[in-house]
Amino acid sequence: MVAGGEAGPEPRHGGLLAVVLTVQFLVALDMSVVNVALPDIRADLGFSADDLLWVVNAYALAFGGLLMFGGRLADLVGRRRTLIAGLAVFGAASLGGGLVGSPGALIAARALQGVGAAALAPVAFALITVTLPAGPARSRALGLWGMAGAAGGAVGVLAGGLLTEAAGWRSVLLINVPIVALALVGA
Repeated sequence: MVAGGEAGPEPRHGGLLAVVLTVQFLVALDMSVVNVALPDIRADLGFSADDLLWVVNAYALAFGGLLMFGGRLADLVGRRRTLIAGLAVFGAASLGGGLVGSPGALIAARALQGVGAAALAPVAFALITVTLPAGPARSRALGLWGMAGAAGGAVGVLAGGLLTEAAGWRSVLLINVPIVALALVGA
């Protein structure tokens, strides 16, 4: 029982909730974490001021443009498969983006991250709504899902600065790799 006498999520849903909250945190984190590193990225890879915007926009456009496709893909091939595929694409693109040596390769990696995120976000939301019964447990899970997104955005700005300062701009992309690995194990 949870404070107030309401039952919390069933224990079998705890693992699922941990995975979908991690996914939501990760998708939001990646929207903001790179922004702080942009000056260092520009200096290291030789981006022009205009082209540098594509480091952020490639992710946002692929993500926003493919969200509905990600949801439909989950309907067609299954939520778990879509979740695992989205995590694999997102993780591989994060690793690739952290290792690139040219502006074009970084923009491509960021777009691929957006593709992975577009598969992840609708699946994470759908898993909550179809797995947890209507009522307090689902409402609490959806509140946590929203909080994970907000936390990811806020932590991204802070972590972006700390990581860039301590380990260089590549670390803002490479930080996703262990998080994705944990989510894949959970999935």
